[in-house]
Amino acid sequence: MIFIVVKYQVNPESAERWMDIVAPFTQATRAEEGNLWFEWSRSVEDPNEYVLVEAFRDGDAGAAHVNSAHFPQGLEAMRPHLVATPKIISRTIDGAGWDEMGELRIG
Repeated sequence: MIFIVVKYQVNPESAERWMDIVAPFTQATRAEEGNLWFEWSRSVEDPNEYVLVEAFRDGDAGAAHVNSAHFPQGLEAMRPHLVATPKIISRTIDGAGWDEMGELRIG
């Protein structure tokens, strides 16, 4: 399983609309065959920061996501609304599902 966490620092003018801005990207990614989880949350410490948590079945599914037609379109839609390059933290997890993950430390 490929588990990825990405932090997005969004400009204040776009923060309230962020979920609408990323909606097409989110919907397309959730529909991918190898996608297991794709959820956004807003930081409780910084209202201009969003965190994306995603999981893919394996490396092939993760590669298919990055090479999909909607991936560059999503990046282009996001780019004008970001104040910094997203911070990406990822981890490959050995196992067939969430029960196999064990403890995961991010930070």
